[in-house]
Amino acid sequence: MSPAATAHSRNTSSQQSAVPALNRPAYARSASSPTASNATVHPFTPVTGPSAWYADQYKNNTEYVYDLSSEDVAELDAAVAAVTRSGKDIQTVTKQDFALPKLGPKLVGFREEVRTGRGFQLIRGVPVDRYSRAETIAAYWGFGLYWGKAVSQNKKGHLIGHIKDLNHDPANPNTRLYATHEAQPYHNDSSDIVALLCLKNAQSGGLSSWSSSMAVHNEILRRRPDLAPVMAAPWYMDRKGEVPEGKQPYFQIPIFNYFKGGLSVNYSDNYYHLSQRHADVPRLTQQHYEAMALFNEIASSDALRMDYMLQPGDVQLLNNHTQLHTRAKFEDFPDFNERRHLLRLWIAPPVERPLPDAYLEIYGGSVEIGNRGGIKVAGYKPTVPLEAD
Repeated sequence: MSPAATAHSRNTSSQQSAVPALNRPAYARSASSPTASNATVHPFTPVTGPSAWYADQYKNNTEYVYDLSSEDVAELDAAVAAVTRSGKDIQTVTKQDFALPKLGPKLVGFREEVRTGRGFQLIRGVPVDRYSRAETIAAYWGFGLYWGKAVSQNKKGHLIGHIKDLNHDPANPNTRLYATHEAQPYHNDSSDIVALLCLKNAQSGGLSSWSSSMAVHNEILRRRPDLAPVMAAPWYMDRKGEVPEGKQPYFQIPIFNYFKGGLSVNYSDNYYHLSQRHADVPRLTQQHYEAMALFNEIASSDALRMDYMLQPGDVQLLNNHTQLHTRAKFEDFPDFNERRHLLRLWIAPPVERPLPDAYLEIYGGSVEIGNRGGIKVAGYKPTVPLEAD
């Protein structure tokens, strides 16, 4: 395996604050042990199970990586060709239209590992280099059909999103950072599962990193248990101008959401900071700032952080309830067509954990399993664009 294709923990103590004496506790599963579902979570106690992982479990272990076989790719080619011949609008293509007799069950298995296991999966080898853009979209949509329902990612109703620098102003409070070249802080998206397919890399930079939000939770309990109740209380989040009909341009949701024996973490500090532009939103307190600083420090530490430079044809699959992800700043090629480009899916699986009503605001007004998540504003129309706009 080439160095570029190997996930590792960087030694970047000069760039990021390391967490002192942060070691994997005894209750954390070793990567070599059998995958098992995560145990029942009691409020303000450590999460156990595979989703509460530490980076050393995967430093020299690539069990989370699957390379598509020639047989897998042949099935994918055949399914893409069948959809192309049918002439169907991609939104009307169903799983029955996209037959993957052997690869399909593997894709479902990856979803289940993400949903109930460690929370992340890497799939490599989608032949984006020889597919047209329409064929790539069809292949990616087909993958998504085996994971669940695609939901809208922005006010334009994009069901497949384009992650690309569109020269949007990152200083504009309504700018979604995925449309810029700036770094994205640690966050999770507004869906149960997020998938990213790399089409092109930047000229330099753009490293992807992720951490277990379950492990972050556990470390906060260990280091600053006084901050855990603060994180389990509602926090105000800005909507960045994507406001559903009849709603305020902000809403409330806790970071730590204990519900029916589970913990779901929702975190995005830039949205908390942006909420302060609204006069009727209460001011962040010293405890809020301390909680964000500690959360970021732990999530970005060498002990928790996994790094990977996505290559064209790689798919990263993440559980938004148990994992966090981030992207480093990058420098692009001058030619717009050669810029860094990823495709994104937000997925609502047909089987999932229950969520509290606090998620109604960030999940498009629904917490119904299989029919929740995404951004829905007045007049939005679901669409699958071929290009970034």
